[in-house]
Amino acid sequence: MQLKDKVAYITGSASGIGKEIAILFAQEGAKIIIADLNKEAADATAAELKATGAQAIGVAVDVTNEDQVNASVEEGAAAFGGIDILISNAGIQIVHPVEEFSFADWKKMLAIHLDGAFLTTKACLKHMYAQGRGGSVIYMGSVHSKEASLLKAPYVTAKHGLIGLAKTVAKEGAKHGVRANVICPGFVRTPLVEKQIPEQAKTLGISEEEVIKNVMLKETVDGEFTTTEDVARVALLFAGFPTNALTGQSLVVSHGWFMQ
Repeated sequence: MQLKDKVAYITGSASGIGKEIAILFAQEGAKIIIADLNKEAADATAAELKATGAQAIGVAVDVTNEDQVNASVEEGAAAFGGIDILISNAGIQIVHPVEEFSFADWKKMLAIHLDGAFLTTKACLKHMYAQGRGGSVIYMGSVHSKEASLLKAPYVTAKHGLIGLAKTVAKEGAKHGVRANVICPGFVRTPLVEKQIPEQAKTLGISEEEVIKNVMLKETVDGEFTTTEDVARVALLFAGFPTNALTGQSLVVSHGWFMQ
């Protein structure tokens, strides 16, 4: 087991990519803190994991609220004896052309993606540094951490920003044995992406099928969505890596949509 007895705090993990990571990490021996805005869903996911023999708890958190972040991290650390892995995964999507984007929606997007990453990092690093056993900080970026698409100005801006944050945490955390990385998935067919399909079809004046084929998957090598399993395996690679060799790096997981 690559993560035996490691404690993983995973935001947005009651569904989608976050849940898939939680399932895989539990299989690899980690103790899981399901941190989600929806406490009922977090508890339900934790119960699913416990039914398989894993150790897991659900905690409620709005990642833009510093008090809630700190309280949920402390709750998880108290339950399992520290924090070894942070997966900053919580996110939303709002699509509009720049000239039609409200300032309120811009701020909401940056708050969830960037403020949330900062606040959870700050709270978890406190434990990682004090424990003296190192740690792994993993941010859920996107191909949009490297590239841009129409209608997604704040999302692209925030996802680019995560790379800068990861690089800084990698340098600051090195003396404590803490690594930092960014996973950059292509389109994963989660509820967040499902919601975008009709929205983009309406905005672009094309069918939903055309959005999938000619917008979302056009540049992939196989016309396939990235899967939650694809992303979880990369998260395990970073979380379980034994040295600083990969710290500060980002990895694109996109079926060839974006190649570096």
